[in-house]
Amino acid sequence: MPIPIVNSIASWILKKRIHQMELFTKYPNEVQTELLTDLIQLAKNTEIGKKYDFKSIKNYTDFAMRVPLTSYEDLEETIQRSRNGESNIIWPTPIKMFAKSSGTTSSKSKFIPVSQESLEDCHYAAGKDILCMYLNNNENAKLFTGKSLRLGGSKEIYKDKDTSYGDLSALLIDNMPFWANYSSTPSNEISLMSDWDTKMEAIVNETIKENVTSLAGVPSWMLVLLNDVLDKTQKTHISEVWPELEVYFHGGVSFEPYRSQYDAIIKKESFRYYEIYNASEGFFAAQDLNNSKDLLLMLDYGIFYEFIPMETYGTPEEKIIPLSEVEIYKNYAIVITTNAGLWRYKIGDTVKFTSIDPYRIRVTGRTKHHINAFGEELIIENAVEAIRKTTEATQIEIVEFTAAPVFMQGKSKGAHEWIIEFRKNPDDIELFRSILDENLQSVNSDYEAKRYNNMTLNKLKLHVAKPQLFHEWLRQNNKLGGQHKIPRLSNKRDYLEELLRINQQI
Repeated sequence: MPIPIVNSIASWILKKRIHQMELFTKYPNEVQTELLTDLIQLAKNTEIGKKYDFKSIKNYTDFAMRVPLTSYEDLEETIQRSRNGESNIIWPTPIKMFAKSSGTTSSKSKFIPVSQESLEDCHYAAGKDILCMYLNNNENAKLFTGKSLRLGGSKEIYKDKDTSYGDLSALLIDNMPFWANYSSTPSNEISLMSDWDTKMEAIVNETIKENVTSLAGVPSWMLVLLNDVLDKTQKTHISEVWPELEVYFHGGVSFEPYRSQYDAIIKKESFRYYEIYNASEGFFAAQDLNNSKDLLLMLDYGIFYEFIPMETYGTPEEKIIPLSEVEIYKNYAIVITTNAGLWRYKIGDTVKFTSIDPYRIRVTGRTKHHINAFGEELIIENAVEAIRKTTEATQIEIVEFTAAPVFMQGKSKGAHEWIIEFRKNPDDIELFRSILDENLQSVNSDYEAKRYNNMTLNKLKLHVAKPQLFHEWLRQNNKLGGQHKIPRLSNKRDYLEELLRINQQI
């Protein structure tokens, strides 16, 4: 069958999904209520269903009163039992796969359950929906005339008794339906290589021979790959390597610090960027409009959402609300109940709603990734915006960054301490430091108040990272790979001290 016909048929099939999306955007709370009822009904005879008497739960109020909030630490023992082969504990169907994730909050590995339902009705459904939304907005798209270059994690899949575990991306690739495998590059064999550096070289060698029409992966690692492609091919711009390339589906970290670098190496006016928001626990939201920074919350993937206003998070006054009660521009921690047996589970991410008709969000950070040592409540969204404004003003490109507090000692005042790896070091680092500090004040009024006349906080400290510092930090912590991310902010100095130590050794 000729490729243009395949492209047309695939586009027609995917666009049919738009009508289903219109249902949950028009009746979001009804869809979520029905979904919760279904999840409770399905799990009523599981161990957790019996423990909290799911059979007698009639509505959301009963559910919220009966079932406690949980974190991974609360579930660790239960999940280990599932990994040992026990069934019907948290979900009625056997859970054979676990997504191994250490995230950036702990060095201890987490094993997130991935049921067959969540694999098909959440993760794979989302993959089709991303294409559906993109094609709906770009009728002349020709994605299916070529292949999607996917850049996932670096871990292979490991067998453990009757179950298996690995990076979520590895599990998805290993179980990928034929239609997705047919339209993707590199091959599964290369995608599942365990050594990251060897894998990157193999990806370059294979993909430069393909007609790549789309990219998918974490911005930091994809940028490394694209630069490797340019080095290998001796081309100036990626559009010279893949003339038909038209879109990049990205997620995992904020794209803003990388946008100018992508624009510079892709060099194609018609090129699109589409953001997605997924994690080991599920796929949550995706950009549904061209040139938008807002993500449509996907409400029919088997995930029921609740939210904790961050001003109450972790306090005796902590409040948990359903989707119907959220307000725009407030910062919330996400709580999910899923078709993989996670019940009222805190995933550790924070978002704000930019719209409630339909429900659209922006990811603002992590509940544990902020700096609030002096009441300044600096969140990742603030840091990224300040970096964006500073790099724009100075025409300086950065590779990575992280920051932590300098705690008060004796009569000395506190400060924030940053370490930044630049593409090319600024000629005037003091000017960059001053502009960054001013931009932090402009995006965060609490930081501005603490900085007023150096009342509580002194001007930020800034270290210039040597080339490849963050890459080396990831290597030493066994975190090289497409799903691993740099901790942008921390209320403790652990990450920063490690980086400063390595920076002296390089």
